[in-house]
Amino acid sequence: MRCRIRLLTFVGWLAFGAMSVQGQQTASMKQFSKTPPDIQHLPAVMGVLTPCDDGSAGPYACNEVDLLAFVPLSTFGSGSANDIWGWTDPVTGNEYALIGLNNGTGFVDVTDPVNPVYLGKLPTHTSSSSWRDIKVYADHAFIVSEASGHGMQVFDLTQLRNVVAPPVTFVKAAHYDDVGGVHNIVINEDSGFAYTVGGATCSGGLHMINIQNPTHPTFAGCFSGDGSTHDAQCVIYTGPDTEHLGKEICFNSNGDTVTIVDVSDKANPIQLSRTSYPNVGYVHQGWLTDDHAFFYQDDELDGGNTRTLIWDVPDLDNPALPTEYFAATTSRDHNLYVVDDRVYETNYTTGLRILDITDRLNPVEVAFFDTYTPNDGFSFSGAWSNYPFFASGVVIVSSIGEGLFVLQGPLTRYVAPGGSDAGNCINPGSPCATIAHAVSQANDGDTLDIAAGLYLEPSLVIDKELTIEGAGVVVR
Repeated sequence: MRCRIRLLTFVGWLAFGAMSVQGQQTASMKQFSKTPPDIQHLPAVMGVLTPCDDGSAGPYACNEVDLLAFVPLSTFGSGSANDIWGWTDPVTGNEYALIGLNNGTGFVDVTDPVNPVYLGKLPTHTSSSSWRDIKVYADHAFIVSEASGHGMQVFDLTQLRNVVAPPVTFVKAAHYDDVGGVHNIVINEDSGFAYTVGGATCSGGLHMINIQNPTHPTFAGCFSGDGSTHDAQCVIYTGPDTEHLGKEICFNSNGDTVTIVDVSDKANPIQLSRTSYPNVGYVHQGWLTDDHAFFYQDDELDGGNTRTLIWDVPDLDNPALPTEYFAATTSRDHNLYVVDDRVYETNYTTGLRILDITDRLNPVEVAFFDTYTPNDGFSFSGAWSNYPFFASGVVIVSSIGEGLFVLQGPLTRYVAPGGSDAGNCINPGSPCATIAHAVSQANDGDTLDIAAGLYLEPSLVIDKELTIEGAGVVVR
């Protein structure tokens, strides 16, 4: 059972599950091109959190997502933004935004998310381009672009630890030139292989690169059996299809199909399935749930209400499409990622949309932040991508004609017997020990997931709007 609670002091006991509360309850561009970006020339927002209050955070429409900071394109000296990724320094724990720009890649320290620091830029390898893509492996960033002859830049991220007088102009650590201009890069951090897609090699399909030694990347193989791939997610498969357990599997978004390929043997990749669906526009990108049982996919050109395709994939040789999710908005969708029971979508003119997928087949939008203020039309303006994987819960968003948004959306805070109150409770593997500590860490709109057990909470006060779920029992 779930409930919404606001300004509630527990004066007796509370059992989660059979809820009893004394108080008040509340509830590749391979087929088309894009127009030039609509540049907004917005001022920077730094030094103070802008809360989402009554549907807006400053000029931005929102629900349950606060604006921590905004870094405009002018700060980067760039004409437009594109992809975004993140890196957490394993030594310091600092968090960094890696934002693709038309003329290079920008690096921003977002450890203090209200006061981000622009550290500098790695210039493009050749010419400017509206398309740039970045992924991370072993403390190195791997960067590709559709710029002619660009290849793959390799950047040593540990340089970001000691930037004395930012911003600076960075230099690459290595370069891979067996590819030229490519649309996207995919990295399986568990295997140490990169896959460039949407280029001139491998018929635009998976160009496989061994990056286990990051500064000495080497060609590993090709998959060209289904033509050009726009984007992909490659994983060591741990899902329900026992036939393919432990194999390296790529879920490819191929324009008109979702194409699943076993790339365990780089010299002999095997296509497992190639599946389309009714009213396909452009199969752009998608992401698996943590258990590899479902694949959420966006379609960039389908029109109508923004649609998310929900693939049930217990059989990789025969994926099923049991349902689709339609948003209330009609913007184009672009990139999405899945973290636990949330889907983080970036949908151009309607910005970041956060869906609760606790019920995998029935997503519910629980929060949003619109980075594009002029309208919610069906165009290629606004949010390009997001990165929701920081341990802090901060979400970074790149917006094409605007810049970098640093946001804080609703989080799930975990509490369990035997946990520790040393952290922020957002990692289910490191839950907090007390509900009181979880409440102290939470923001309005967060969810408290209370594991089964008995909790002694003599002075528990909830003064925030939270969703409470689980089977714990509180005793005073």
